[in-house]
Amino acid sequence: MAGSALYSEILEVVAADVRAKGQFGELLAPVGDAPYADAVGLRLLAGLHRLVLEGLAPELAAHYPSVGGSLRGRESLRAGLLSVLGAQRPALDDAVRANVQTNEVGRCVALLGGFIEASEFGFPLRILEVGASAGLNLWFDRYRYDAGGISFGPANSALRFNEPWASEPPNLASRVLVQERLGCDANPIDLTTPKGALMLRSFVWADQLNRLSRLDAALDAVESCPFVVERADALDWLRPQLGSRVTGTTTVVFHSIVMQYLGHRQRAELVSVIEAAGAEATSDSPLCWLRFEPGGDQATLRLTMWPAGESRVLATSAYHGPPVVWRPRLATS
Repeated sequence: MAGSALYSEILEVVAADVRAKGQFGELLAPVGDAPYADAVGLRLLAGLHRLVLEGLAPELAAHYPSVGGSLRGRESLRAGLLSVLGAQRPALDDAVRANVQTNEVGRCVALLGGFIEASEFGFPLRILEVGASAGLNLWFDRYRYDAGGISFGPANSALRFNEPWASEPPNLASRVLVQERLGCDANPIDLTTPKGALMLRSFVWADQLNRLSRLDAALDAVESCPFVVERADALDWLRPQLGSRVTGTTTVVFHSIVMQYLGHRQRAELVSVIEAAGAEATSDSPLCWLRFEPGGDQATLRLTMWPAGESRVLATSAYHGPPVVWRPRLATS
């Protein structure tokens, strides 16, 4: 797995065991026909990491930097994996069937630029996130972003991004006022509970300590914020939300690395619902669609703004966040 030596080794061990018709083969057989987009591998990795974080997999923990371990060789890793599988089979059965649940707050660096662009209408924002998980990205304005001597966000925020753009940043001096923020998810994570925080941490790759640190800082930054994510189907939730836009407010529908987890029909219907709402947008009730989704080796941030219906690429970024390459609007003569 690119970017994680530990997870690459784990998947190699698991794949070898599956080929040998071993215990991991038995574990994964019920989900063997799942499509690639279901990310069964990530589900298994998260389940293993969760057991390590809970202190229920001591032999495996010795290999996990997230709890102070380090990779110690494939045979030792294999022994640890088989040990936890034998001792915690029911938990891993559940894990490989559970939805992938992440909140990569590093993506807020790219998303911020989109919210700044949406604010150019001059109205406060009503932001609606599809696939919000725990809702951490809904609170993008609670984090601090510093670049070139200009900053955006609270000076005392627990989460700080220092020079996260690989090029010229968006206009950080812009004023972004969020009037309302709501999200939906098929299985939202309540980050106010220890179980919720554990779930979020488990989906972060165990040897990427910078991502774990960012997540912990984000949890501190939003500790006093209300939980604003509803358990709902994306389309069932979004239709009434888009039918209740308010004059003098810019509605922003956004999502990040969500479309791959939706079925083909659901994706098409989601696009149709948003575009239909865009056709009804007016100059005093504009609509924006901001999406951070796969674009090959990197993710691409795109923005469509109605009533004009203008679409453009705003930025590219690594999938988990910085560095972000911002694409400023070309000046016109």
